[in-house]
Amino acid sequence: MTDATTRVPWGRAVVTGGAGFLGSHLCEHLLNAGVEVDCVDNLLSGSPDNVAHLDGRPGFRYVEDDVCAPGVLRRLPGPYDLVLHFACCASPADYLRLPLETLDAGSLGTRNMLALAERDGARFLLASTSEVYGDPLVHPQREDYWGNVNPVGPRSVYDESKRFAEALVTAHVRTKDADAGIVRLFNTYGPRMRAHDGRAVPTFVCQALAGESLTVAGDGSQTRSLCYVDDTVEGILLVAASRSVRPVNIGGSDEVPVRDIARRIVELTGSSSRIEYVERPVDDPQRRRPDTTLARELLGWAPRVPWEEGIKQTIAHFAAVPPGREPAPQP
Repeated sequence: MTDATTRVPWGRAVVTGGAGFLGSHLCEHLLNAGVEVDCVDNLLSGSPDNVAHLDGRPGFRYVEDDVCAPGVLRRLPGPYDLVLHFACCASPADYLRLPLETLDAGSLGTRNMLALAERDGARFLLASTSEVYGDPLVHPQREDYWGNVNPVGPRSVYDESKRFAEALVTAHVRTKDADAGIVRLFNTYGPRMRAHDGRAVPTFVCQALAGESLTVAGDGSQTRSLCYVDDTVEGILLVAASRSVRPVNIGGSDEVPVRDIARRIVELTGSSSRIEYVERPVDDPQRRRPDTTLARELLGWAPRVPWEEGIKQTIAHFAAVPPGREPAPQP
């Protein structure tokens, strides 16, 4: 992490979805920067194991709660200087399994956390996603692109929950002068991802380590722009520390075909696995790469971890996890 993110302006933060993959890294980095952290999660897709190493650290508190539940603000007394709203089912396996809960997190959950930030006069930051661009017709994707989203397709529960959440945050900025920002994240990966959450990197890594065929959707020509979790966290905290109320893209600059990601993972694991091509999901984006000009000019941010180096660290993490260690998602 750079000095820009270690010299943070907050004393106490709440991270919703804090026991998830990305949320747990945020909790850890904030604690390392001297910020007290309340980690809130209902464990629909997160796991206490992700923050178990933080238990007992001064300033850390784990709260099992639902940001959509009645009275959640009373159970989060604060006061907070920063509200990071990262509670949502972000992986296809989860949002297809829990469509209504996913929509609730983007709507009611966002509204509740905006109210929490308003109550305490805190900076609010929404975790949005490249999925708001849908299957983009503009490449690379700039923040002023409105997107190409199927509002009734299987992915719409996630895409539209985030688009609504962005609209809700923007309305609070315009009508209440809220100190609220939006960060749009692209293809973050790294340790603590769930092995079977439907995203390419953990799926390929675990299949390769097990000697199974790597299941590549379609012909694998669709591209992704991977961003290692440490780089993503740095970008998130820089956006949070800024006064920006505009959406800001945070994502990798190396655009790679999915089949090339799979092939390289086979090589890096030394696996004998083969590539198996399977049916491509409905509305799966063909090309994805963020235009990060705004992040570079506004924040001085750019990803620093090459995707192959990040893949090596991710492989090392999964290789160290005993079989069956990964917790099952809640029903």
